[in-house]
Amino acid sequence: MFTSLKRIIRAGWTGFYRNPGLTVATVFIMATVIFFITTLFLFNLVSGILISNIQEKVDMSVYFKEDILSEDILAVKSELKGIPEVKDVEYVSKEQALEKFIEQHKNEPVLMESLTEVGKNPFLASLNIRAWQASQYEQVTNFLADSSFNNLIEKVDYYQRKPIIDKVFLITSGVNKAGIFSGIVLGMIAILIAFNTIRIAIYNSSEEISTMRLVGASNWFIRGPFLIQGIIAGFFATLFTLLITFALCYGFDSKISVIAPQISTFALFISNFWILVLIQLTAGIGLGVISSLIAVRKYLKV
Repeated sequence: MFTSLKRIIRAGWTGFYRNPGLTVATVFIMATVIFFITTLFLFNLVSGILISNIQEKVDMSVYFKEDILSEDILAVKSELKGIPEVKDVEYVSKEQALEKFIEQHKNEPVLMESLTEVGKNPFLASLNIRAWQASQYEQVTNFLADSSFNNLIEKVDYYQRKPIIDKVFLITSGVNKAGIFSGIVLGMIAILIAFNTIRIAIYNSSEEISTMRLVGASNWFIRGPFLIQGIIAGFFATLFTLLITFALCYGFDSKISVIAPQISTFALFISNFWILVLIQLTAGIGLGVISSLIAVRKYLKV
């Protein structure tokens, strides 16, 4: 058995380098397929960061009546943090709201003069609420409306912010749908390209397969060398794709950071290096092996 395995490996390696033109084409096309898959993986990472950052900028505020004690507001905060839809709740006192307003508008004398004429702090204490997803703010608003502490609330600005929240929800859901659609399309393209490329390589060996069949070689002994060729092609395609991915992530990192400072493609590459290697190896070797099995069985009638 060991001798047969050794012959299969040797035959597979011989078949791999015997036709360099076809071998290079096979490796290049498989590398293209792996690069599609890698791009999809990185796209999902980047879109996840973008969605997270967009959602971080969206919140809603609950304003409390002027005579409500801070202890009561903090009790409401504690109850809100226990809701599954709520990611974070921040308490903003009247004094903090005033300080924030002055800091933001200190260079606007008209506003500062108007604030002075009021003669007192016009701001209300509030809770700033951030949900996990944009679609969950309506559920939080409904919870507030039906809660036992609804009589403490002066107003909730959800409906004023609803158009922005709805836009964020449309953007995030659109990105997610685009990722799923791209994954399906790229996956189908990847399988078709890899399958047809390896089928051509195997077709060139059809006479050799017929001869092996005539001398009584078993199905697995015939398939073996092509499986080895698929594994070797997948390995070299993975190595090539990894180098290309490294170069692109490093080269475009500074350009992308100008547009989106929160995203570093090179940092994503480094932090997910082993996951990328595993994905690419699985894709490359998996496509090589599966395509070889299907092509030999279906097209050469082994």
